[in-house]
Amino acid sequence: MVAEPSEKKKNIPEFRPGDTVKVHLKVIEGDSERVQVFEGTVMLRRGRGDSQTFTVRKISFGVGVERTFPLSSPHLEKIEVMKTGRVRRARLYYLRNLSGKAARVNESESQPVQGSQTPAAAAPAPAADAKPHSEAAKAPKKAEPANHKKHAEPPSSAAPKALGAAPAPK
Repeated sequence: MVAEPSEKKKNIPEFRPGDTVKVHLKVIEGDSERVQVFEGTVMLRRGRGDSQTFTVRKISFGVGVERTFPLSSPHLEKIEVMKTGRVRRARLYYLRNLSGKAARVNESESQPVQGSQTPAAAAPAPAADAKPHSEAAKAPKKAEPANHKKHAEPPSSAAPKALGAAPAPK
């Protein structure tokens, strides 16, 4: 089912491979219609224009599930960008061979993607006259007492002992 040009979605946020997204889909079962959410990591975006698709991967009950969605689908309700990932590939096929914590994608340090509906995006920007973060983190260090040593040192008169050697006779 190809979407008509009038049905083309204008409110699709900008997202890239490595981002964690929630995809809201309209599911029709008999006479009823409901919205189903598929949350996972974007593995790839493919194509241009109306034929553009993206693949999302999630782990469901210990089994990896990948699903490919066309961006121009009329069943696509909305896409929410939850986290922006930092990856160095356009195709994240290597995630298929990873499991557990190794399959996580590092979160990007940059600002959230425009169009995302996360609470962090609504946070106000710091004031221009505020001190930079690095100066605020510098606190005066406490002076250590003169008799305090961080590491225990052997007395200078004692000779180093060989490992496994018997104690020297007196």
